[in-house]
Amino acid sequence: MPEQPRQEDIDELMKVLAGSAAAQPAAEPARKEPAPRPAPAPAAEPPAAPRPEAGLDFLGDVDVQVRVELGNAKLNVKDVLKLGSGSVVALDSLVGDPVNVFVNDRLVARGEVLVVRDNFAIRITEVVPPPKPGE
Repeated sequence: MPEQPRQEDIDELMKVLAGSAAAQPAAEPARKEPAPRPAPAPAAEPPAAPRPEAGLDFLGDVDVQVRVELGNAKLNVKDVLKLGSGSVVALDSLVGDPVNVFVNDRLVARGEVLVVRDNFAIRITEVVPPPKPGE
């Protein structure tokens, strides 16, 4: 059974038809059929209440491996076997060069080495954007 038009829809249609009839020449009658009514949209469900774990707080207890790479060195096996306590290994980076910060073996940032109360620390100076798919 077809849906009965509402009085508000009829009034609005009459206003539209009256406006278009005034804009047309008098010799031409205004014969405009009403446009079909679109099907009513399904009722949207109210947004779900945010869950407490929807933020990043639930990741607070997840352990990750953080590694800071000061530089690299290439050595022969015989030179590695000679290393002992107090040995010095020259790296390919200079003092003041940024260090790479890896989280779970993925480069995430670069920074500079600081000494804070007799401990080494890293000040993050650049966050590396995540790789695009396919890279």
